[in-house]
Amino acid sequence: MSLIKSKPTSPGRRFRIKISNPELYKGKPCSSLVQKSKKTGGRNNQGRITTRHIGGGHKKRYRVIDFKRDKDNIAAKVERLEYDPNRNANIALLLYIDGERRYIIAPKNLKQGDSVMSGKDSSIVIGNSLPIKNIPIGTQVHCIEMKPGKGAQIAR
Repeated sequence: MSLIKSKPTSPGRRFRIKISNPELYKGKPCSSLVQKSKKTGGRNNQGRITTRHIGGGHKKRYRVIDFKRDKDNIAAKVERLEYDPNRNANIALLLYIDGERRYIIAPKNLKQGDSVMSGKDSSIVIGNSLPIKNIPIGTQVHCIEMKPGKGAQIAR
């Protein structure tokens, strides 16, 4: 990853720094895992402005993320890492052995071609998902479920 500084041609670009990540996929996202997202412009169902200063911006399509990771003991391969305009973290496209594709939030050192798995018998490897009682103390975790089967709600 490298930092790209913009030329200070306007006050908005003066201190702008862009992060370049050549590992990210540059094509379109997986079309079956993308949904439309409607912008409200800060207006409620009656059309009144309830939150000021909201509106404009680039059109974004929502990427459906698998926060449950409920395909237990089925291996998946990281097909590619992608940029997600709706969140700060990058996402990874997984291809399961049975042919299904799902997006997950990409952990820090996950690479293209890595193998991941979910379930209580999974090993402690980056990208694997398992119950918190099976994880040793001191291991870095993310996407934590409050109740089993409810989906990740903490540290997403």
